[in-house]
Amino acid sequence: MDLSRRSFLAGSAAAVGSLALPGTARAAALPADVSRAVIDSTMARFTPATFGGWSYQKALYLYGQYLFYKRTGEWKYLEYIKAWVDRFVTDAGISNQFNSLDSMRPVQLLPLLYAETGLWKYRTAAEQLRRRFATYPRTTDGGLIHNVNMKGELWCDGVYMALPFLALYGRTFGDAQYCYEEAAKNMAVYFKHLKSDNGLMFHAYDQDGSAPWAKSNGGRSTVHWGRAIGWFGMTAVDLLEVLPANHPRRASLIDIVRHLAAGYRRYQGATTGMWYQVVNKSTDTRNWRETSCSAMFTFMLSRGVQRGYLGEEYRQVAAKGYKGVLGQLSVGADGLTRLVDICEGTNIGDEDYYFNRLRRVNDTHGLGAFLIMNEQLRAQ
Repeated sequence: MDLSRRSFLAGSAAAVGSLALPGTARAAALPADVSRAVIDSTMARFTPATFGGWSYQKALYLYGQYLFYKRTGEWKYLEYIKAWVDRFVTDAGISNQFNSLDSMRPVQLLPLLYAETGLWKYRTAAEQLRRRFATYPRTTDGGLIHNVNMKGELWCDGVYMALPFLALYGRTFGDAQYCYEEAAKNMAVYFKHLKSDNGLMFHAYDQDGSAPWAKSNGGRSTVHWGRAIGWFGMTAVDLLEVLPANHPRRASLIDIVRHLAAGYRRYQGATTGMWYQVVNKSTDTRNWRETSCSAMFTFMLSRGVQRGYLGEEYRQVAAKGYKGVLGQLSVGADGLTRLVDICEGTNIGDEDYYFNRLRRVNDTHGLGAFLIMNEQLRAQ
């Protein structure tokens, strides 16, 4: 780590550590490795048996923990992930019909565990999901719908739940031709329907316009919700990590990253570096700075600069976002970390609906995004 990087982290940690909530004891300074602190705190709070059921948000967190394991090589962190997955995966595979994109995200962990352990059951279960794509419902232009009970609906969130798995499966198990094309094509379909001219995305699209939220915007919802947009940006850069340099759809994925980066820069908080729950409504008094989307935006910006998809002018946008998100983390008197202002799981609605979502502490939507962001930023 270079001196400027070390100084930045030390300064951020000291500044954050000096803050205390009203009526509480002064918080401890952040440790040098905040990923380790967040993971150790989570493992102290939950065993694999009590960590929760099969869900995308738990899998998001565990993927962040996997990235930490890959950096450190400390087996106990992989063992925790494996123990959680093994609650659901047997030698016969997994009992899941995969009737929603959300149900697919945890399968992202299976090719990773297969590569680490060589255990065939992880491949068996991953193959079950791969086969499901042959029959999973789509829009008329090929977009994977969010849930089989939501005919024709595409949600920004859904791409992260399914497409990185497809790409990883294709690379790991020699199924690249179908998996790469299907994943990248879906990004193009979703982007066509959900792109906004202000550099952001709308949360959802309904093909026949019958959903209550799809009446006034060409079949699209009307709100720019932060985390939905964050999922989309992370998916684009994750796919670019896997698709070969000569793949014909790489350029369109880079265009998505650049579209979003312009929007992220436009709406970043001038003083905090963070982004808002409803991204383009920072002056609305009902709005609030949201941690998970801020971490996701920061990750995409940093990876985009690192890989050359974005110009150097975005490096400071990412650094400012990183400092802002670090400011959401503290260490309590019990020695455990506390990450605040994380939006709970969210459906589609009007502005009031998003403004009034609960602001959680240590919700895995935020913890996972934080770890993914930190493992990216600390490496630069």
